[in-house]
Amino acid sequence: MNRTSTLLLAFALLQGCQSWPPKEQATPVPVAQPAPAPDETPKVYGSFSEETVFSLLSAELAGQRDRFDLALGNYVTQARKTQDPGISERAFRIAEYLGADQPALETAQLWAKNAPTDLDAQRAAAIQLARNGKYDESLVYMEKVLQGQGDTHFDFLALSAADTDESTRRGLLQSFDRLLGKYPGNGQLIFGKALLMQQDGNTEGALALLEGNPPQEGEIAPILLRARLLAALDRGSEAMPLLEKNLKKIPDDKRLRLTYARMLVEQNRMDDAKLQFAILVQQYPDDDELRYSLALVCLEGKAWDEAYNYLQQLVERGSHVDSAHLNLGRIAEERGDPQTALDEYAQVDVGTDYLPAQLRQADILIANGRADEASRRLAEARDAQPDYAIQLYLIEAETLANNDKTQAAWLVLQNAIKQNPDDLNLLYTRSMLAEKRNDLVQMEKDLRAILAREPDNAMALNALGYTLSDRTTRFEEARTLIERAHQINPEDPAVLDSLGWVNYRLGNLDAAERYLRDALERFPDHEVAAHLGEVLWASGKQREARKIWGKALQEQPDSPVLRSTILRLTGSENL
Repeated sequence: MNRTSTLLLAFALLQGCQSWPPKEQATPVPVAQPAPAPDETPKVYGSFSEETVFSLLSAELAGQRDRFDLALGNYVTQARKTQDPGISERAFRIAEYLGADQPALETAQLWAKNAPTDLDAQRAAAIQLARNGKYDESLVYMEKVLQGQGDTHFDFLALSAADTDESTRRGLLQSFDRLLGKYPGNGQLIFGKALLMQQDGNTEGALALLEGNPPQEGEIAPILLRARLLAALDRGSEAMPLLEKNLKKIPDDKRLRLTYARMLVEQNRMDDAKLQFAILVQQYPDDDELRYSLALVCLEGKAWDEAYNYLQQLVERGSHVDSAHLNLGRIAEERGDPQTALDEYAQVDVGTDYLPAQLRQADILIANGRADEASRRLAEARDAQPDYAIQLYLIEAETLANNDKTQAAWLVLQNAIKQNPDDLNLLYTRSMLAEKRNDLVQMEKDLRAILAREPDNAMALNALGYTLSDRTTRFEEARTLIERAHQINPEDPAVLDSLGWVNYRLGNLDAAERYLRDALERFPDHEVAAHLGEVLWASGKQREARKIWGKALQEQPDSPVLRSTILRLTGSENL
């Protein structure tokens, strides 16, 4: 075969190798072209050596055989060698498809260098440089896109800096300011700068920037950011009119309506949120993410019939099937139909919703006197899904314990630990059950075993410290353990509650009150409320103690710890 025939064959094959990834083909070898139509600009092709053509052909064939490493290697080599923008673009697309960061950066820069007027090439180089933390270089390419009147993706550049250090963000912010000096009022630059200011903690400054530079007609992103900034400043009531006003102008914008719907959920306006999600589903009937969100909003608003219909639609459409079955089971429980609930939960396959479904099945069965059936089902599940065995043991033990079957739960844990002696979750669960059984020796033994393996396990430190402060007189030892947990997790409400309680036991009422107030503010839990009320009572603040207890009882009227605390201190269960 002569050289010309070989090149023609190679070109024909290259044209046919386009199924992976679905991007544009590299510049082909020179062949005779038909005369262009009067309004069509003739294409210009590079002139490649036979070695290059066969290297590219080999790359395409390698891609067809899932040898993407070979394909990428050949394309990168030829991009360097030929400096051809078409080959560089193809190499970049393959690298991007494979998530190969360094080749993607190199080939994007080659593409941009050899196609200086191609805005896509300049943008690709800018984004890759930003991903690699080279922000000043990235801005050079972004400015080229800006000069070409293209979408610069300054928002991506700003977002990519979110995980960097403060000095990098400050430097990038200065670069944005320099560009704004050249292009004052540019909406893309203003939006990118506002994002950077938000990341830097300057929420009010970012909001002021956006409010001082209203977006152009049809620009949605600045409106959405402004609404988020208002919400972050606890000014959500101002965000809603902003979104409503723009929805009237652009009623079909998905992002705008979705943001509005989500903010309605955050404000617990479920009926209004349901209406907005229903509009979205009507506008985008093939979007099952929206349909699932609508079902969840209906569930939250206890609109069981509507939620049921949307969830059934998802099952029929084969979308979010496991989540749909899980929530259909929840609806059946709310309707007082445990058998239907069991049937729904049993259809949840392995995945995110699998363990919650197993938990609900076990709870229904045990609560209805069918503990043996629950144990049998969980044993079958452990055999079928050995990777979930430990979690299934924990579900069985905790469900039994929650249904006052402490001895049965204990036997399950003993068996589980015998088979998995090194699992810390099983040991921790057994320690908590031992405390319920008043077996403080076993509880401490298990928690000490965890701490021997993980000295900085804050949960074990806190659990042991709290129990020692609550059930023994080893107060100083308890405080040392809890303070270690506090050093590790200084904002954990459970640790703050323990710190407050141990200080109370030591007689440090002011410190106890301070820690418990902090804990209750972070996590309004009935047990924390009981503790804080007791400290206030001991401090002579009985009126405030009764107020805190009363509020907690409204949230959880059946709380045994609240009831017992109130009875012990006041002599009556009535406040």
